[in-house]
Amino acid sequence: MLTDDIVRNLVSTPKIIERKEPASGFTEENGYRRCRLRLRAKSESGEEFSVFIRQNMKFIENFSMGLTYFTGNNRVGRVTLVRYNGPHGEHARDPDGHFAKPHIHRIAEEQLASGINHPQERHREITDRYNTFEQALWVFFT
Repeated sequence: MLTDDIVRNLVSTPKIIERKEPASGFTEENGYRRCRLRLRAKSESGEEFSVFIRQNMKFIENFSMGLTYFTGNNRVGRVTLVRYNGPHGEHARDPDGHFAKPHIHRIAEEQLASGINHPQERHREITDRYNTFEQALWVFFT
């Protein structure tokens, strides 16, 4: 069972990039530019991760980048631990207004314990740590 402490440790553990797809730049698909990275923990445990990055090509402030963990558990599969988003441009869709502001989603123990096959990172925080795609990349990888 992944607890909040284990999730924090997984996010903060040093990782190495094993490969990037595409190897250079981004692919363009459905109005977004995208890429993926495969990562492995530097520790001897060698946990496996992936990073997804996508940015809307017309509304460049609309982007998402996330860290996914491969649990090794067939029932759970992979879990997105954290996701950094730019504004989506929608003001009234949710009471906290997070769609209109940069925000960070994190998986929480309660979602993981719920027993659903694909737990979502529902916990979110509106942030001022980044405002652009480039700033978010720096914060995300730091």
